[in-house]
Amino acid sequence: MSDLDPHPDESVCTPSSGEGPCAQFYPAREVPLGGVRGVFVERVLPQRDLPTVGAWCFLDHFGSSTVRDTGAPPDIDPHPHIGLQTVTWPFEGAIRHRDSVGSDVLIRPGQLNLMTSGRGIAHSEYTVEGEPAGQGLQLWIALPGNRTGLDPHFEQHRELPVHEVDGLRATVLIGSLAGASSPATAYTPIVGADVRLAPHTDVELPVDPDFEHAMLVLDGTVNVDGTEVTPGPLLYLGTGRKALPLTSTEGTHFALIGGAPFDEELVMWWNFVGRSHEDIVSARDDWEDRRLDRFANIAGHPAEQRIPAPPLPAVTLRPRRRRPGSGAR
Repeated sequence: MSDLDPHPDESVCTPSSGEGPCAQFYPAREVPLGGVRGVFVERVLPQRDLPTVGAWCFLDHFGSSTVRDTGAPPDIDPHPHIGLQTVTWPFEGAIRHRDSVGSDVLIRPGQLNLMTSGRGIAHSEYTVEGEPAGQGLQLWIALPGNRTGLDPHFEQHRELPVHEVDGLRATVLIGSLAGASSPATAYTPIVGADVRLAPHTDVELPVDPDFEHAMLVLDGTVNVDGTEVTPGPLLYLGTGRKALPLTSTEGTHFALIGGAPFDEELVMWWNFVGRSHEDIVSARDDWEDRRLDRFANIAGHPAEQRIPAPPLPAVTLRPRRRRPGSGAR
């Protein structure tokens, strides 16, 4: 789980407006993760006008058939994170995750993998010999300000709750949805779910009206309260909805994310989520200076096997504010 752009843009995520229901599309963009392997993903969050959805601040779709295929495995060498939780949710294939708190696990479809960076963690992700490169989602959740100093930790959940009714099957990755609650540790009011509709389904999915929501269709087509959604763009649904009316003729597979509008500004740069320019500079310096009290070495990786931080821009990182009216019908 990483942002390996060698020239990353800074992002300051301003508090959500929470202005009511809407239906706004935000296009996916093909992003190279950098390095000699030339890995590409589809990124739909953050967006210039929509930097967060609840505490969700990053969403990549990897292995999509619509992104460039370099013919190389998406192996990611050790790199750091602060101030966030990473969520890895594969649909196919396997990933080997190793980190600086001693985790060494295989990530397989149907398993939620949640890494909480807190004050600092390093990790790597490698493909598994004999397994397909795979496809799935990788996301970040911003930690609230009073949790950014947490000790880093990792958890894997192989059994997740499911809400199933009338051709709809929703696996709840984190948070709660329609009465089903995930065991994954959450630090803000949030929801993330993998939702599948059978062909010829017409159903309502209850959601929290205090949350803002967005969805990413991965396969098939679905009509959401009168809006047709196909694979590719992120559909932002705003706040104030008690249910999502869903209709699909051919069947569909989509990711649903949501949460209470986040009321803190976030400075995002490279693999760091902070509250100020100084937070980012400190994290970058500690990684480059090999401060092992913050970013310990990862067992199985030579100390020199690591991704260097890109150079900081020559200006103070400044806010990227949500466009006025974004989130209103």
